[in-house]
Amino acid sequence: MKNTNIIYHAASVTRERRNQLNNHKSVVIWFTGLSGSGKSTLAHSVEEVLFSKGCKTYVLDGDNVRHGLTSNLGFSNEDRKENIRRIGEVTKLMMEAGLIVMTAFISPFREDRIAVRNLISDGDFIEIYCKASLETCEARDLKGLYKRARLGEIKNYTGINSPYEIPDNPELIIDIDKESLEESVSKIVSFLQTKSIVR
Repeated sequence: MKNTNIIYHAASVTRERRNQLNNHKSVVIWFTGLSGSGKSTLAHSVEEVLFSKGCKTYVLDGDNVRHGLTSNLGFSNEDRKENIRRIGEVTKLMMEAGLIVMTAFISPFREDRIAVRNLISDGDFIEIYCKASLETCEARDLKGLYKRARLGEIKNYTGINSPYEIPDNPELIIDIDKESLEESVSKIVSFLQTKSIVR
């Protein structure tokens, strides 16, 4: 049951003022794709470039967040949904704080990603689909999680016994099987410059 005795307090220091101070626009860059598709590597590599340009940035990584904010959640469909809901709320707050916030989560369900997009103002949610074949992802799996999932030791593992729903209209598609890391980073940074998010 929702508490009806709470009132939203409007701050005098607005997102617009923070953006002006930071000299860049704050946005959410949402990397999505199978485990092993390079989301974290790509997000941190983009952050390095943006940070070197003087941008205020932060990367929310799937494994890291599950140590704290969502440590009480498992990997059922319901828990995955709640995981992404919480992350969506956090990314919105961080964007309002003036940051370019990047996320690296499988976020397998289209409905959940759309729900986060709907939280964010128009044009400020940039979905990047890290497209990679299952073979590539399995080859990159240093933890052996795909192998364990195929053996039935891990339940609800995305790509094996739980679905991944490809984004319908992402802002960018990075083809991990064909593009180098450097090419991918350049493509993303160029996109941000084209949209006047960064210089």
